[in-house]
Formats: sequence, C-alpha cells, structure tokens
Amino acid sequence: MPDQDTIVQEEQLETKIAALFALLSDLYSTDDLLVKAGKLNVLDALDSNKINQKLIALQKIVLDNPTLDKLPSGNNAKLELMQHLEDELVSQQAEKMAKKRVEKRISDKLAEKEHQYLKQLRKEIIKSESKDEFSSSPQVLKKELELESLEANSLNVSALNLVSPQKIEEIVGQQEGVKALLSKLQSPYPQHLIIYGPPGVGKTTAARLALEVAKSKGSSPFSKKANFVEVDATTLRWDPREITNPLLGSVHDPIYQGAKGKLSQAGIPEPKLGLVTEAHGGVLFIDEIGELDPELQNKLLKVLEDKRVQFDSSYFEQSDKKVPDYIKKLFASGAPADFILIGATTRTPQEINPALRSRTSSVFFEPLTKDKIKKIVQQAALKLDFNFEDKAVEKISDYTSEGRTAINLLLDAYNLALYHDDNRITGEQVEEAAKLRRMTLINRGQVTSEGKIGRVLGLGVNGFLGSLLEVEAVVFPAATEGQGKIKFNQTAGDMTQDSVFNAATIVRKKTGKDLQNYDLHVNLVGGAKVDGPSAGTAIAVAIISALEEIPVKQDVAVTGEISLQGDIKAVGGVREKIYGAYQAEMSEVLIPQENKTDFSIDDRLKITMVENIDDVLTRMLITKV
Repeated sequence: MPDQDTIVQEEQLETKIAALFALLSDLYSTDDLLVKAGKLNVLDALDSNKINQKLIALQKIVLDNPTLDKLPSGNNAKLELMQHLEDELVSQQAEKMAKKRVEKRISDKLAEKEHQYLKQLRKEIIKSESKDEFSSSPQVLKKELELESLEANSLNVSALNLVSPQKIEEIVGQQEGVKALLSKLQSPYPQHLIIYGPPGVGKTTAARLALEVAKSKGSSPFSKKANFVEVDATTLRWDPREITNPLLGSVHDPIYQGAKGKLSQAGIPEPKLGLVTEAHGGVLFIDEIGELDPELQNKLLKVLEDKRVQFDSSYFEQSDKKVPDYIKKLFASGAPADFILIGATTRTPQEINPALRSRTSSVFFEPLTKDKIKKIVQQAALKLDFNFEDKAVEKISDYTSEGRTAINLLLDAYNLALYHDDNRITGEQVEEAAKLRRMTLINRGQVTSEGKIGRVLGLGVNGFLGSLLEVEAVVFPAATEGQGKIKFNQTAGDMTQDSVFNAATIVRKKTGKDLQNYDLHVNLVGGAKVDGPSAGTAIAVAIISALEEIPVKQDVAVTGEISLQGDIKAVGGVREKIYGAYQAEMSEVLIPQENKTDFSIDDRLKITMVENIDDVLTRMLITKV
C-alpha cells in the first residue's frame, strides 16, 4: 500500500497535468489540439485515466516529438519533467501573445498606409480637377477646337499607298527573293535577314507583308500582335554619350531635360525604351542598314546576342527607397528586346559590316526588267481605276528601271490627265511628266544594227544596277616613229590604266603592230569610273577595231578581264551586268567562261561564254581579223 508521500505526489502530478492541459487549450483551439494529437498518435492517451499515459501524451504534444515514449522513474523526476513542460508552454504562450501584438501593429500600420493612400488619392483628384479647370479656360478650349477642326479636315488616302502592293503576291519581279524571305521568316526558328537589291524594287514592302504572312502560319513564333517597327538608318541620330538613343534606348539622368518632374527633383534617372524593345516579339526593319553608324551597329549586335537592353547610370542607387520598382527592374535586368532584325540595303554584301553579315541570312532582290516595270505600272493603274493607254505603260518603262519611280511617274501622268480633263493616261502625258521630272530615257540609242569602228559596248555595275559602258579608241600614226603616246581619261581609275597596257600587249600579239608607232587615245564615254579590270576586254577590242579599221557590232556587249595571254578572266557583278545588257536591249552579251551560269532573263538576250580574245573578236567584229 502506497505511503502518504507517494499519494500526495500523485495528486500533485494529476493537478499539474490538468493545469498543463488547460494551458494547451489556451494555446490551441480544440480542433487544432485534436489534429495535433492525432498526428502524434496520442488521442487514446488523452482519454486514459493513467497518469503515465497522460504525461507521455502531454510530453509529445508540448515538445512536438512523437518519439518520447519513456518517462523518468520516480515521482520527483516526473514533477521536474512537469515543470519543464510548464516552462515550455509558458514560453509558447508568450510567443503567441507577442505575435498577436506584432500582427496588430502591422494591421494598424496597413490601415494608416491605406488612410495615407486615400488621402494622397484625394489630393491627386483635387489636383486633376484643378487642372481640368485650367484646361477648360476659353483660350485652351479654342485651341482644342481648332485642333479637332484640323483633324476632321484630313486629306483622302495617299495615292502612293493606294497603288502600293497590299498582298505579298502583288510584289512583281521578285519571286525568288520573296520565296527566300518567306521561308526564312515563317520558320519556327526565324532568322535575322538582310535584303540586298537596287532601290525601288519592293524590299521594304515585301518585308512588311512577309511578317503578315508569317503571323498567319501555325509554325511561326510570331503572335497576331507582333509589331513591324521601321526605321531608316540614314535619318537615325544618336548620341555616343547615350544621352539619347532612339534605336536601343537611353537613360535620362536628372541633369538632362526630359526626365519626369518628380523623378528629376528626387535625383532619380529615368530609362527611356528604344525601338528594339518596341519591336519585342516582332520585326525591327532597318532600311539602308549599311549606313548605320559602325559603333551603333556593334551595340545592336550585342542586343541581338543578349535579347535584352542593359541600362546604366551613375545616378542610380539600388538601395534608394524613392526609386520606383519598375526603374529598379530596368536597371537590374534590362528591357526585353527579342526580335527578328530585317535590314535592307543597296550596298553589296562586301560593303556590310562582317560581324553583322555573319549574324544574318542574305536575301537578294533582282533589278527590274522592262517587262516587270510594265506589269507594276499596269497593276497600279488598275488600282487607280482610271483608263490608260498601252503606249503610256510602254513609255514609263523606257524612263526607269525602279518600281517606285515608275509608280511616281504614273501618278504624275494621272494628275496631268485630270488637269487636262482627260479621261485616260496617254503616252504624251507620260512624256510631259518625265520632262517635268527632268528624266531621260534609259536607252539613249546606243543599240544599232550598224557596226562602228573603235567603239565597243562594255558593261559596268554600280551597286546592284548594271549598265552599258561605252569604250572608244582612236589611232593615228605617230609624228615620230617609235615615239607614239597612249592617252586615256584619268577619271577611269588606276585599274583602267593597267587594262589599257594589257590590251596594248594583246593588240601587238594579235596584229603584229607595235603601238609605239601610233598615237592611241582611249576614252570611257561619260567619265565613267571602273573599279576593277572588267573593261579590259572591251578596251582591247576597241583598240584592235581602231587599228585595223574593222567595225564592231553595236548590239553585243562584253565584260571580262583580259590577261597578257589573251585569256578572258572572271569578273564580279555578272548577274547585274546581264540585267543591264537586257535593259539596254542588247541582243547578245559575252561573259567569261569562268563566270559560267545558267542564269537567263528571256530568249531576247543571248548569253555567250568566252574563253579568250579570239572568241570575243569572232562574236564582235563584223569582219574577222
């Protein structure tokens, strides 16, 4: 039978356990206490009449430890455990009360902030109303009325926009270029592009319409809202100090005018987003990209690499609480600039920055033939819904090889027809419009069926436009034998001088005549400058013709460098030169065998490959040497 001390200790334990369970009820709600007991697997122990089981359950719940299944032996040790559990519960209760106080302070602070926000909002409304009162003054209302009156009195749609292509199928003469453009743009992985080609052949319009086609394709990453952002590199201005950069974006420091008043007063720099961010998710089109400042090109390449624009300013402090979050974000991670770059240029690929060229795919647009110009004019005339003569279309194609210029000439003739109260566009009106524009015919009668002595039609190229190069040679016996002189126009360039001397060697080899016994004058009509040796063959034929007095065909053009052995060597720009010969209505063009190509325009122009000077003389001289 237990002694009196043991009974007293057990009663103390029961009392302590009951008190601790009361503290637990204050600390936890009934539901929370049952959930916690269930997780610790002591629900049965809570209903037990045994002190040890209740104490184990209490120990697990208070210390939140499901492994505490043992108790110390002896009532005194158990009382000490009870005191430890009581201290732990008191500590938890104090923490709970402290948390409640903190939450109340937070709630009070939020209410205070809300009150301040509403107060500030009321101020803004009052300020706005005051501004409205100012903006409602008679003077301001009058200005607004005048502006609305101007808006209501806008002109009709631009005639140029009316006749311009509205669908990709309306782009004339660029089937290969358009095909390449679409294939590269509507791919799941579109490429950066540079479109090479002469002016006025539809590069910009094709790029804009190609994006619309790509947006309609399920495989394309472009969304329906993808932007086509256009800028002309020739008019783009920026400051190397990054005070302003409309292409990439810049930072307006507080010392520069342009930052918002509040930001400026607070000494906060303001990033200004550029066109690359405006084009995010779409296309950035840079016309005449070859004219873009080299330093700006390098910065653009960095953006293409990172797909973001980074901002920096010595005025920015990340820890400054006055700085708005969006400005902190821009300085921390930059602005998004994930776009496809499409550049257009009239320069050749060799003239474009190699780094830019290596990051872009090339698309080439061809010069427009006379037939293509006619088709463009006919297509535009139908959109004008105005009668026109076939002769008018023919005349326009005689004056230009540029689609844009052809359209403008058509519109000028259309305006003259209206001025003369005529119901159709005539050939005479086209001629009148061309005179007003100071335009001359492309083919100035250089092609003739009659042969000429000492005159050869060569081929030159400027950018992507080929043209005839008229070479003349005149030979006289020297006043003193063996002291003949060779003259040629210095504006033709150093390479032409070398070509003349090479040709002189070939002439001696072919004719057996020493040019030192003759005064020779070689002229490139019009002061044409030839960058390479491609006029060498034409010069040799002209000298032989003049020396032997043999006429040269005037409907055959030739290009090619001539070697001292009489071989015709490859030259550049052959495709463009063929276009130039076709445009000039040549019947045949001679190109080096080394430039062999299956390219042709139509059956009207025969393309012949030549290997040496004998092949050329056979095709060009009316009587063989």
